[in-house]
Amino acid sequence: MQHTSSLRRFTTGAVVAAVLLGATACAEDAANDVATDNAALSEAPDGTFAGRKAEGTPVKIGIINAEDGPAISQPEGRIAAEAAIAYANEHLGGISGRPIEAVICKSKEDATSAAGCANQMVEAGVAGVVVLNSGQGDAMAPIITKAGISYTGYNGAAGSELTGDPAFFWTGGFPGILTGMAGYAAKNGYKSFTLFVTDNTAVVAGAKAMGEPAFKAAGVDIAVTPIPLGTPDATSQVAAGLKGEPGAVGVVGDATMCTSTLKGLGTVGYQGDKLLITPCLDSSTVEAAGDVMDGAKLMTSTDASGDHAESRLYRAVMAKYAPGQKTEGAAQSGFQSMFGFIRAVAGLKGEPTKDAIAAALRTAKDVPVPLAHGATMTCDGKAIPGLPAPCANFVLVGDLDAKGTPSNVDLLG
Repeated sequence: MQHTSSLRRFTTGAVVAAVLLGATACAEDAANDVATDNAALSEAPDGTFAGRKAEGTPVKIGIINAEDGPAISQPEGRIAAEAAIAYANEHLGGISGRPIEAVICKSKEDATSAAGCANQMVEAGVAGVVVLNSGQGDAMAPIITKAGISYTGYNGAAGSELTGDPAFFWTGGFPGILTGMAGYAAKNGYKSFTLFVTDNTAVVAGAKAMGEPAFKAAGVDIAVTPIPLGTPDATSQVAAGLKGEPGAVGVVGDATMCTSTLKGLGTVGYQGDKLLITPCLDSSTVEAAGDVMDGAKLMTSTDASGDHAESRLYRAVMAKYAPGQKTEGAAQSGFQSMFGFIRAVAGLKGEPTKDAIAAALRTAKDVPVPLAHGATMTCDGKAIPGLPAPCANFVLVGDLDAKGTPSNVDLLG
């Protein structure tokens, strides 16, 4: 009986200790979050929180985000977009002086749910749509643009997105990233390059259609290797993609795909250059990738950690309107997508109808791209020849350490 009682006391003590340790860890995390948020607010550019509050009847703007799906879920993108809206409503007069009301649809990142989201936007009568992160553009863009609603975001990949009307993207998107990767490979004297992409019909087709000309022009051979959605271990696909012994590899996908691909690269012992995009900097990917991340290059349209005014503005807005939330990975592109839209229509006067918003976007000129080191966008259809939707064509390049922290970020354009 005494032994049993002692065991109970030990077990109870262990449980209490575990709970206390967990509570302490949570308290420490919360304290760190508060300190980080306070620092971000103190570093905000002058005038960040001045300005006027939006008033009157809300303007409905749709947000479509890849969230709650079996393979992909990026709620941080939506949270950052909502922070951008809250900031604009409180300090930038919303759109044409009226507050923005978000109509949110969470796509499970399959064609059926994506089309469902597109139809929901049309039925809701939104004045514009902002797509945060998705490879399902071919399922959404035709439905939304056919209704005369502007289809926008930071990045386009599918053909119907990049050539849609009215469709607008604040960066060169997938084509811009591919051009940047091709230029990097050529600059470093590499003769071959393997691009690992999410195994999505539109993404794979886009990678070949846009990547092959870009790499050919740079004098580099490219091989596109798809990684199926939700693959926990991509070692076999990675090994197949490395058979040609490329001088460098690129990874284009969501955090889950980045994780499985980087782990595969580590398993096979790949030692060459690795070019990654922003979703690969998700904390879950960085933790799982370990040392494989160290020494990689970031090819992106956003820089959240630097000292540029755009980076400091982002961190301050997130600190105030989404305190304690992560600011890496998909959060950056979610903010860039939504805040880019808000900036692009800032000159709109009068009733913010879908037609007025489309007209304002078409005439947007030299608008600063959020989180982009001063790069600007002009939505006249000339940024990338043959693709009318992109409003800019630039890429940011930086070095990554084992913690996924970028440094020496430079704007190439």
